[in-house]
Amino acid sequence: MHLVIITDGGIFTCDLPIRFMHLQLGFDDLPNPFNTSSLRCLLVWPSQDYILRYAKTEPDLWSLVLSAPNTNAYVAMGFSEDGKMVGASAVVGWFNRSGVGTIKQYYLGGEEEEEVVPDQGKLTLVNASTTIVLKDSRLYLAFQVRVPTLEPRIIYSVGPRNGGPSSNNVLSEHRDQVSTYFDYANGKSEEVNLDEETLKIGHGIVNIVGWTVLLHIGILLARCLKKYEPLWFYVHAVTQTLGFSAGLAGVVMGLVLEDRIDPENITTHKVIGIIVLVLGLIQVMALIARPTKESKRRKYWNWYHHCMGRL
Repeated sequence: MHLVIITDGGIFTCDLPIRFMHLQLGFDDLPNPFNTSSLRCLLVWPSQDYILRYAKTEPDLWSLVLSAPNTNAYVAMGFSEDGKMVGASAVVGWFNRSGVGTIKQYYLGGEEEEEVVPDQGKLTLVNASTTIVLKDSRLYLAFQVRVPTLEPRIIYSVGPRNGGPSSNNVLSEHRDQVSTYFDYANGKSEEVNLDEETLKIGHGIVNIVGWTVLLHIGILLARCLKKYEPLWFYVHAVTQTLGFSAGLAGVVMGLVLEDRIDPENITTHKVIGIIVLVLGLIQVMALIARPTKESKRRKYWNWYHHCMGRL
């Protein structure tokens, strides 16, 4: 199966013979290390027809060619540690109205224009490896990066139509962007919803705070403050209630995540979470059914409560 993209400029395919890239795109002008014959090809942003050709040609050398429809706007590909634009390093290319092409690295230090700095960034671009070509209404950005492993979190963006960078190379705000996770080994790219990423982080933090931190603090307070009757009981009960509430919120967030991203291989994680939740519910029910001190059942209730708490 091969990829074919049909646009106003013609037909573009990942199976085009290599001579098409050399003879029609002008890649013969690239330095010798830039070997286009081994590039893998993938549609990475369907809504904008972004196609990425890439290969790891040496243990620490990557060759990349990003192509996109020409809308008289800049085309950008950023490499990010966390999937967010701020802090990423991007390769940006465009043609001005005079037909002069430019390709530069930018460091995305913030959301303001002055924080997007040209000719800065964390990417070690190979000297003289960068080039930009305009052919059949498509832009082709070619560059090499010297690094053993590229960041898998890649951000693609496109600038405003007919609104290229200013004369001092200041980028205007993008018209559209997408955050992706790229599997270089298997040639797979998937879009990442940053709200879901935030939810994942929140799911982990809330569960840790609830089940691991607050519940254990509540146990320690009950043991250390036992002589302060009835203060220890109220402190213990409030802390445990807060811990259970946080844990419950974490479980709900996990179920929401499962519904949104349809993850694979989470059966064990989900089962453990449900078991922990059930144990927590049992403890809450035990508090409701707590007999008085004078009750003969109090001794058995204490055994049950202590044992379940240790679980």
